[in-house]
Amino acid sequence: MPGASRPAPAPVPAPAPVPAPAPVPAPAPVPAPASHSAPRPARTPRPARATRTARAAVLLVAFATLATATACTGAASGVGGTPGAAGLRDPYFPKLGNGGYDVTHYDLALDVDPATGRLDATATITARATQDLSSFNLDLKGLDVTSATVEGRPAAVNRAGSELTLRPDRAVEDRLREGGTFRTVVAYSGVPEVLTDSDDSQEGWLKTADGVVALGEPTGSMTWFPVNNHPGDKATYDIRITVPKGVTAVSNGELVSSTTTGGRTTCHWRTAEPMASFLATVAVGRFTTKTSTTAGGIPVYTAADTTVAAGSEAVLARLPDVIEWGVENFGPYPFATTGAIVEREEDAGYDLETQNRPVFTGPPSIGLLVHELAHQWFGDSVTPASWRDLWLSEGFAIYAGWLWSEDYEDTSAQQSFEDAFEKDDNWAFAPAAPPKSADLFESPVYERGAMVIHKIRQAVGDDRFHEIVQGWTKAHRHGNASTKDFTAFVEKESGKDLSDLWDTWLYGEDRPDTM
Repeated sequence: MPGASRPAPAPVPAPAPVPAPAPVPAPAPVPAPASHSAPRPARTPRPARATRTARAAVLLVAFATLATATACTGAASGVGGTPGAAGLRDPYFPKLGNGGYDVTHYDLALDVDPATGRLDATATITARATQDLSSFNLDLKGLDVTSATVEGRPAAVNRAGSELTLRPDRAVEDRLREGGTFRTVVAYSGVPEVLTDSDDSQEGWLKTADGVVALGEPTGSMTWFPVNNHPGDKATYDIRITVPKGVTAVSNGELVSSTTTGGRTTCHWRTAEPMASFLATVAVGRFTTKTSTTAGGIPVYTAADTTVAAGSEAVLARLPDVIEWGVENFGPYPFATTGAIVEREEDAGYDLETQNRPVFTGPPSIGLLVHELAHQWFGDSVTPASWRDLWLSEGFAIYAGWLWSEDYEDTSAQQSFEDAFEKDDNWAFAPAAPPKSADLFESPVYERGAMVIHKIRQAVGDDRFHEIVQGWTKAHRHGNASTKDFTAFVEKESGKDLSDLWDTWLYGEDRPDTM
């Protein structure tokens, strides 16, 4: 987030960490972002987000067929196997995500009414079973489900809160055995809900002055499509958005086509590289769009609300240069396209590192642009294994700002480190152990996270540090990684025992006597 990713926009008696799912001219100094990437605005980064009540997976499955259950379609008989878990026991969001399968692709057809925000949609989800499944869950908050099929056969559907439980027909049992690939189609409609997080920020399907913008960190994606809503299950996406002619619809990835029929335009966006669900976005409204390429040939697509387009032009023109700077420092750019979406300042309370195309609320500063684009390497390509590992994204994105200031300003990373060291807020808790979900987007996660990165640089030296950073983005490209993965990687690549560094800077709560 800030970097604006929530503002840069900080141990939960934690359940077990989420297992990695089975396959499938001179710029101003960089401010702490105001977005999810930076401590929220104040996730200045971005405001923190709401926690969901934890329930044991077994109880969720049991209740799914009881209270407030709504059968959409009836299947003659269920399949063998066992139910997929209704949550992945994330340390902060135990009910988030679902077990028993791994999504490989989402194909979303969205018909959007910009005036009301209403959505009429169909989601086609391709997944691989990681166990023999008798039923499985999707996360979907609100919205009316009108039909569901698995492998073309009607599936029994039950609702319990934000859990959508599907029980496939016995005729498709073979496709739901461990290792089998199956396709689920869910038709749904309604005006998606807005979620208010525990830090009072809002996410999900946000109504704007001339349309909508969808922001999903950490839980909001389930307000606009049925999803295995956890960063550990990344997938590719095709998103087709139909809107009235004259309205622009922007999403992640590459614009495959734009066709107009009967006064309505359908824009087809494709994300060919794996993407975590919280990074998916849709922005509908009146935008000024521009295309270009970086010096390395990466296509750039930017869309700025017409009311802020002029004020955004100068900074967005520097986007290709920031990407090339990132390539030099962090390794090859991990995606096929890049860009940005700029909404009005009042359209959301933070900026977010949505994949390929970060969303900014109001014209971004160069610091904020650097922060959110750094997330394309740290957070988008190398994605936290669970929400407890968020410091790996935000700490690196903040440190990218320190490096930018070191290269283009007269502010060294050491000076930025010393400034952060003196801030009392940065010592509220350890970066790798936020006490609760409301703390995920606070300054210890952001600036203390960056301080950890700087201490590594001091410990191993500049040359080795840059080799480690580029090795890290290469080793976990398009994947997920945990704090444990990171500390082990750094020690292996540096040949050093850094236990004292981790104990003091990563896990320690008290400010050391000396820097």
